[in-house]
Amino acid sequence: MTFSVGIAIVVFLMTMLVIFWRPGGLNEAWPASIGAGIILLTGLVTHKDITDIISKIGGASITIMATIVMAVILESFGFFHWAAARLASMSKGSGYRLYWYIQLLCFLMTLLFNNDGSILITTPILILLLKNLQLKPHQQIPYLLTGALTATASSAPIGVSNIVNLIALKIVHMTLYMHTAMMFIPASLGLLFMSWLMYVMVKKKLPKKLPNSAFDIEHIFFTKNFHPLKGQISVETKRQRTKFMLKILLFVFIMRCSLFVASFLSIPIEFVAVLGSIVLLMWRWYHLRINPIDIVKKTPWHILIFAFSMYVIIYGLHNAGLTTLLLEVCEPIVKQGLFQASFIMGGLVSVLSNFFNNHPALLIGTLTLTEMHLNLITLKTMYLASIIGSDIGSLLLPIGTLASLMWMFILRKNNIKVKWKDYLNISLIVIPLTVFVTLFLLYNWIQIVFS
Repeated sequence: MTFSVGIAIVVFLMTMLVIFWRPGGLNEAWPASIGAGIILLTGLVTHKDITDIISKIGGASITIMATIVMAVILESFGFFHWAAARLASMSKGSGYRLYWYIQLLCFLMTLLFNNDGSILITTPILILLLKNLQLKPHQQIPYLLTGALTATASSAPIGVSNIVNLIALKIVHMTLYMHTAMMFIPASLGLLFMSWLMYVMVKKKLPKKLPNSAFDIEHIFFTKNFHPLKGQISVETKRQRTKFMLKILLFVFIMRCSLFVASFLSIPIEFVAVLGSIVLLMWRWYHLRINPIDIVKKTPWHILIFAFSMYVIIYGLHNAGLTTLLLEVCEPIVKQGLFQASFIMGGLVSVLSNFFNNHPALLIGTLTLTEMHLNLITLKTMYLASIIGSDIGSLLLPIGTLASLMWMFILRKNNIKVKWKDYLNISLIVIPLTVFVTLFLLYNWIQIVFS
């Protein structure tokens, strides 16, 4: 058994090393699946465990992939170019105003889709916009960096905005509705604090006055793809495009609300998510005459393999006794009270996320919680504290989340260099303070409303 435990630890560490290193741009699903295969060969994870894993991650994975499909469809409609043009217009030449609109965009995109989908949407939008404004590299980085931090952290208020949150919800038997009721207010206030703190830190680097756009972003996309005539798009056509985009966003919002209704009524939310993506896909087919088969190529299906494989590896560590060790460390502190329990769980998952990525960190933390035999309110509070650690605390380093790894990959593809120094100058101050403030707000919100 000791040999198997050693193998599990080595496999986990090697898997995380390769995921962070990504030699030759290697997809993170490859090292994760190889690591999972080795764990299965050791016998640490049984066939019964596999069945349990599938039951826990199946619905969450389907839900997240359905929302990512919706994000991919938005690109076909020209949403990225439309949104970039709207940001430039609403900013009215103010670099400070642009900062806050970017924060709002990133927050809303994560709520409407999920953190991975939001990164896939907002990063190309910001690259389009900032290049069009011809900002210098040192002026682009504050917008890109703060936007990515907000997009990733914004998965905390509602459980459906992060695949690992949904999996953890299943483990602790908590509904999406209850998660939002207990978490939305404190997490949103925490994000507002984070945005303000980042603004204070980067304000001197933001241009007070924005340069004029080099070209009409919206015009470039629509003349290339849909508009047969050369020249400027008419005002009426732009108004029609705006109405059309708002209809799509309204549909996505309605489908998002339907997930909470389904959760409240104990209807599997993955059914609603899949239905929404199918309807939007058919809408696109009717409107643009684009065959739905292209979605098969554009959707990052490897996220499913990554999630399943990481869970197999974590289950191997769990069976090897890691959660028992964590239990011995945490239980004495938890017994001191809910306040201490909240901060130890949020802090523990934050640290684990930055060392090992938030997927395995939250899963380890959640499995540990289920073995503590806690009363219901303490279990839910500690679970939500671990979400804060996983979704916000994990951002201390740029390797703490899958979304931030995807963000760095997109930047590299577009020849944009963000150094670790640039990232850490902001994150080392912003993230610990935001985690502390959000955990404090969570504890008090639960004391006032749910105790």
